[in-house]
Amino acid sequence: MSKPLSFYRSYFLSKTMSFLRRRNGTDSSKTRVADPNIKKDGAADDDKKKDEYKIPQRRNYGSKKWSCWDNCCWFIGLICSIWWFCLFLYNTMPDSIPQFVTMAITGPLPDPPGVKLRKEGLMANHPVVLVPGVVTGGLELWEGRHCAEGLLGKRLWGGSFGEFYKRPLCWLEHISLDNDTGFDPPGIRVRPVTGLVAADYFATGYFVWAVVIANLAHIGYEEKSLYMAAYDWRLSFQNTEIRDQSLTRIKSNIELLVATHGGKKVVVLPHSMGVQYFLHFMKWVETPAPRGGGGGPDWCAKHIKAIMNIGAPFLGSPKSIALHFSIEVRDIAALRAQAPGLLDKDVLGLQTFKHLMRMFRTWDATFSMIPKGGETIWGGLDWSPETETVNNSAKKGTDNSTRNTGGNGNICNTKGVNYGRLISFSKDWAETHSSKIERVDFKHVAKGDKLTNSSNCDIWLEYHEMGNRAIKAVADHKVYTAGSILDLLHYVAPKLMARGASHFSYGIADDLDDPKYDEYKYWSNPLETK
Repeated sequence: MSKPLSFYRSYFLSKTMSFLRRRNGTDSSKTRVADPNIKKDGAADDDKKKDEYKIPQRRNYGSKKWSCWDNCCWFIGLICSIWWFCLFLYNTMPDSIPQFVTMAITGPLPDPPGVKLRKEGLMANHPVVLVPGVVTGGLELWEGRHCAEGLLGKRLWGGSFGEFYKRPLCWLEHISLDNDTGFDPPGIRVRPVTGLVAADYFATGYFVWAVVIANLAHIGYEEKSLYMAAYDWRLSFQNTEIRDQSLTRIKSNIELLVATHGGKKVVVLPHSMGVQYFLHFMKWVETPAPRGGGGGPDWCAKHIKAIMNIGAPFLGSPKSIALHFSIEVRDIAALRAQAPGLLDKDVLGLQTFKHLMRMFRTWDATFSMIPKGGETIWGGLDWSPETETVNNSAKKGTDNSTRNTGGNGNICNTKGVNYGRLISFSKDWAETHSSKIERVDFKHVAKGDKLTNSSNCDIWLEYHEMGNRAIKAVADHKVYTAGSILDLLHYVAPKLMARGASHFSYGIADDLDDPKYDEYKYWSNPLETK
């Protein structure tokens, strides 16, 4: 049944009116907000509400504590940023900053000697043999303890010395020699690196032969005409032949160079201790087998064109005395003065000073650097060759560019200095005249009351066998010359010197025809060999 029309009309009107009322209410509220007075009050209420929400948030944020995790994150981020910045500088900066600055100021650097020689038309002629000196040749591991796992065939000496920082005690154990035999300890095999890379760089950025090799390459030399006579510089000269046949290898390679270059003789460039080593080689190669190489008395004349010695310590070096006696050379003494006690303390279980002394005292080749010739060569208590040369020049009125003179012509900085005194136990004793020095004969003082090992490391030196009385007697002797220094070393380190005396000599020959001078211990001493 259909509804009447009046019903739909009333229903539609009611819905329309309700819709209009809702719309008018909304418009009136907007009108009220638009009123300035009402807006002011509403804004104030809104601001209060905002403040109620904002203030607690600010208080919570401001009162938040800096946690350990935040510190770690910031620290890691800082390290990474510094690392990336350094990496960026490493890849953008020139290889040599000093060279770059020099070139920017003075212009391009002059041509190296090799380039100049090539421009003059000089090219490679005779083959060249390079003989490195002490500590400059690389050493690599071929057998080791469990602590050296992963180092087979890698360098222990030379290069970055990274293994020293990673495992110092293990490194020291492998780089040291046996105190009794002078060879590698049982279970360890360290051998010299071969080829030109054996001594081109001692460490990163510290070149030895690299510049010489580069200049020789400019005039046509290459590896087939260059030979690096690498050897284990820790061993005594004769022991390098016994263990590695190093002398035989040098002989064979020189013969090969001569044969492959049309009979042209070699030019030899020994450096530092390599000068003494090659002197030993020349005596060995002409000595009949089995004591020598059996090359005959004219082998050197047939195969060697010339020898150019670089920094030759034919008569030894006073610096080696300090190394054997207390390991305190100039650099270490300066470090000890700046940081007293640093090298005497146990740092991460490594007592640096004693470990260095123990390691150095196992390297027999260093005995070759002890001064030779005694007081005849190096001077006595009140004279030395240096002072005599200076005094004679001053008397003759000659101009000596190697000495400093004041305005009145007197010698400066030489008053009271006597270089014949190689060791003095105070500055006063170094300058006092010998007639005013009372010295104690330490050689007859019995050793006793052994010193206790106060370090946390298991290190025992021969000094612990001496005792306080013997040490005091050594100091009371006050000054030592080249004549008494050997007695001192025999007293404080008898085991050390027993090995050294069996491989090297330090005197002056009375008669070179005496058969005893045919022994190999005299071959590296120019004062006791032909």
